[in-house]
Amino acid sequence: MDPITEDLRWARIVDRDAAADGSFVYSVATTGVYCRPSCSARRPNPRNVAFHADPAAAEAAGFRACRRCRPDEPPLRQRQAALVAAACRRIEATEEPLSLAELAAGARLSPHHFHRLFRSVTGLTPKAYADAHRAARVRSALGEGKPVTTALYEAGFGSSSRFYAAAPDLLGMKPSDYRKGGADAEIRYGIGDSSLGRVLAAASDRGVCAILIGDDDAALTSDLARRFPHARTIAADAAFEATLAAAVALVEAPERGFSLPLDIRGTAFQRRVWQALQAIPPGETRSYGELAAAVGAPRGARAVASACAANALAVAVPCHRVVHRDGSISGYRWGVERKRSLLEREGGR
Repeated sequence: MDPITEDLRWARIVDRDAAADGSFVYSVATTGVYCRPSCSARRPNPRNVAFHADPAAAEAAGFRACRRCRPDEPPLRQRQAALVAAACRRIEATEEPLSLAELAAGARLSPHHFHRLFRSVTGLTPKAYADAHRAARVRSALGEGKPVTTALYEAGFGSSSRFYAAAPDLLGMKPSDYRKGGADAEIRYGIGDSSLGRVLAAASDRGVCAILIGDDDAALTSDLARRFPHARTIAADAAFEATLAAAVALVEAPERGFSLPLDIRGTAFQRRVWQALQAIPPGETRSYGELAAAVGAPRGARAVASACAANALAVAVPCHRVVHRDGSISGYRWGVERKRSLLEREGGR
């Protein structure tokens, strides 16, 4: 047997395994170059291959770096991350929003390639990242007590009309309410029984903002207060019964969906994940990796799991439809057994 093909490193070359990049390089005697394991060049004849611990060792043996995979530079993913990080710093340092063409030119890429790369690294489009950064600047300025006009111009909004149109999504409430700590915002809630335990439903003037499941009413109201620390939570009157009944019915029959308007609050990335969750049909599941790929962040399975954990709208935003790659069930904010029961009710397990 050829000792090269018997070496485990050869299998990494055959698979073009990017995970092996940095652990060794290989040289090809007939071309005089050395490459990363993940190099996309035509597979060499193993009789012409030699392994080296690092680029310095390969160059000491008389080989030059491959121009395709550039093994003498940081790994591609690291270079791409650095390029996107530089673009993020440009976005953060610029008062006026930069266009996609301007950002792409700074990275020396086409707008299409830059847009795709930025989204794959951050999970957001350049515009969504810029919007999230401006939202953070607005929240910071208003939290310091600055006038709304000052806050919006410091955050890069060219006009007050643009800011007020975006304010509900950026802040979750009117700018004047946010500046006062949300003290005037009201969230009405009610608690009812279901076969999976107690269900708390809460609504703002924009729609249902929370559906929480638990065993203890005090714990549920504490969770609601933690999620909306600046708002006034008010136990609802009889007029709220229809909303509460709809939430309980959703828990009992999740496959029927929820027809009431939702007030979904979160970061740009969280909202993208939650929208992807709502697109999963009843009775079907997705892995965290599949959901990460669906929102343009194929390496963001952990970030997707965090977004699922932050979801305040149980069943309406169906994070129970996300499972591990092997189909196992875990990691549900309201308990694994409830997650299993919801999937069974939908016919998905």
